[in-house]
Amino acid sequence: MRALVAMSGGVDSSVAAALMLEQGYEVVGVTLKQWEGPDGAMPVSGCCTLSDAEDARRVAAQLDIPYYVLDYVEEFTEAVVEPFAAGYLEGLTPNPCIECNRKVRFTALLERTEALGCDVLVTGHHARVELADGVWRLRRAVDGTKDQSYVLHMLDQEALARVRLPVGEMTKVDVRAYAGELGLRTADKPDSQDICFVTSGDYRDFLRDRFPDVATQGDVLDMGGNVVGHHDGTASFTIGQRKGLGVAVGEPRYVVDIEPREQTITIGTYEDLLVGHCVVDDLVFTHEPICDGDHVDVKVRYRSEPVPATAHRVDDLWQFDFVDRQPKPAPGQTLVMYDGEYVLGGGTIIAER
Repeated sequence: MRALVAMSGGVDSSVAAALMLEQGYEVVGVTLKQWEGPDGAMPVSGCCTLSDAEDARRVAAQLDIPYYVLDYVEEFTEAVVEPFAAGYLEGLTPNPCIECNRKVRFTALLERTEALGCDVLVTGHHARVELADGVWRLRRAVDGTKDQSYVLHMLDQEALARVRLPVGEMTKVDVRAYAGELGLRTADKPDSQDICFVTSGDYRDFLRDRFPDVATQGDVLDMGGNVVGHHDGTASFTIGQRKGLGVAVGEPRYVVDIEPREQTITIGTYEDLLVGHCVVDDLVFTHEPICDGDHVDVKVRYRSEPVPATAHRVDDLWQFDFVDRQPKPAPGQTLVMYDGEYVLGGGTIIAER
């Protein structure tokens, strides 16, 4: 059996490659070059950097496996970077990591898996893939604090049948300990929290550099429509944001609405932020579709815990009614459905106007 391992230069993918070797697979390591600087080289800051690729290359050498860098800059720019910028200009809060997984990373790597004569695609994501009664299921990781099943919700049966996630069976502590035992250079490497094409660490800098119009000033409104302050561009805000509003009223205020066409943001109390439902487009499923009226648990933010909701079909969209009111989800983010520890699928949260 032959495995294609996506190596990011981090400890998780390094250990994933080692585990597949331990299981008797012939392993091939690859890194996707998805972003580059003006000179055509990989970025030197952020994540998915030149040093990350060098770490992956050296780990591959330690493990004595072949290693390649594949150029997907054009595909990544078109499918992820441009929609990311366009989304913020429209008052949305896109999730570039999910779009990368959906439109570039797994699409590209599954194609390469077949082209290189490999049987399975392996990544260092903390999640689990299981086969039961002929159905492939995506399950939350053993280490709940590192679970990444949310960003993999788009994997369908065809993809899940070919994807392996070996570190999902381990805690992060165990992953680092295993890497240390093997003497891998990534054993103590910190996890990256950056967006790979935002080299400064602040997406606002990226938007201002590439799209100067995002710095158009506008008004900050209260729930009654009164002007209570001013801002330097709606792209600097997201629904639910509490800090950096530039308004002091003596008690916490949150962004409850963004109107990029009018260049206004509306702020309110935490109670104003609470909603009873959200609407989702482009819903996909890991295996069987849900039905109108089904009760599911849903996550509307990567770091949140699933909450109970009821799904209703509304024309071509789905509405999820929360059992208890929740902070308003940010349009552009993703709702992911769970049945206990198992992912059912997910879709994109849209604004209601």
